Amino acid sequence: METRLYFQMLQRGWWVILLAALVAVSFSLGLSYLATPQYQSTASFIITPSATLTVGRDVVNSLDTLDRRSIVATFAEVMNSRRIVTAAATSVGLDEKGLEDYEILAVVLPESSVLELDISGPDPKMTADLANAIGAQAITFSRGFNQVYDLNFLDTAVVPEDPFSPQPLRDAGLALLLGAAAGALLVILSEQIRIPLEAYRQRARMDNLTGVYNARYFRTLLEDELARRPDDVLSVGIVELYGLHDLLETIPMSAAQRLLRTITDRLRKELRGNDVIGRWSETSFIVMLPATPGSAANRTFDRIYQSLVQAIPLPEYGVTVNADPRVGGSVYSNDIKSTELMEQAESALEQARKDNAHPIYVWEMKNPFWVNNPSETD
Repeated sequence: METRLYFQMLQRGWWVILLAALVAVSFSLGLSYLATPQYQSTASFIITPSATLTVGRDVVNSLDTLDRRSIVATFAEVMNSRRIVTAAATSVGLDEKGLEDYEILAVVLPESSVLELDISGPDPKMTADLANAIGAQAITFSRGFNQVYDLNFLDTAVVPEDPFSPQPLRDAGLALLLGAAAGALLVILSEQIRIPLEAYRQRARMDNLTGVYNARYFRTLLEDELARRPDDVLSVGIVELYGLHDLLETIPMSAAQRLLRTITDRLRKELRGNDVIGRWSETSFIVMLPATPGSAANRTFDRIYQSLVQAIPLPEYGVTVNADPRVGGSVYSNDIKSTELMEQAESALEQARKDNAHPIYVWEMKNPFWVNNPSETD
């Protein structure tokens, strides 16, 4: 389940992944273009008992001692020493400032008496010359202080033909993978952040007990609808449930929620898919009917009234509720503001509350307080 969810996140954010990969490749190619090519030369050396040892036992002892890693490591440190490196650089015509462009590293190969000297830098010929010069200086120095072991070239350094860095194709391929991975991570993190924020926004828009929009967000939706379609017709209606005025405070919260959810379900059954329901107050709901003129709105309000006037049983609580609904509606026209539209609906609701014989009133500019029963107007 989680794998499918992550896959859907990546599908939605494919363009972020692609963009991150392209940016990474572009950055890598740019660095490769601007970078100075680096070349590497390698020379290898072997440490053996000195040829001056003629007695067999001395040779055997020197071989046994050579197994100690400290002996071979000492030769590596000599080769890495500043004294040897500076003398070698001078011999090949490289000053101290130029030497800073080259990396020098002598290491002992595992389980052997072989040293490997790596020189990397911008000049391929200089890397080979410097490696061989350092090797020659180390050999001369070691023979001056050590008559037991000899340091000799195993392989001299040769001039490299191709740089080891940068390698645009390799670096671009690696950048492509890393960029895509970074993009995927960014998509997942942004989705993880966005989803809780969306859930919070959604909770802030909804009424907890009924599951419909709260009054504040309903006003926002109404204003947005009027701004998008200022020349279109629209109707709103407030459904006041006078039978709930004293009841909601006396029954358990679970019963009140069950009652309000039942009323919400009945409202939804009488509305179209694009109609909007909100909770207007503790005992009233409000509906918005886009593209609905007064006559059609009146018929919708009548259906709502007929649905809600029927008793609502709550058998688990031993209660049957008479909601006693009244409906006051208003039809948008003449580019009136949303506040004026709502004031007209409130006025129509007040008229419906006073007139027990006509529980539905719809305010329309051409015929204010028109409508009580659809059958009388059809």
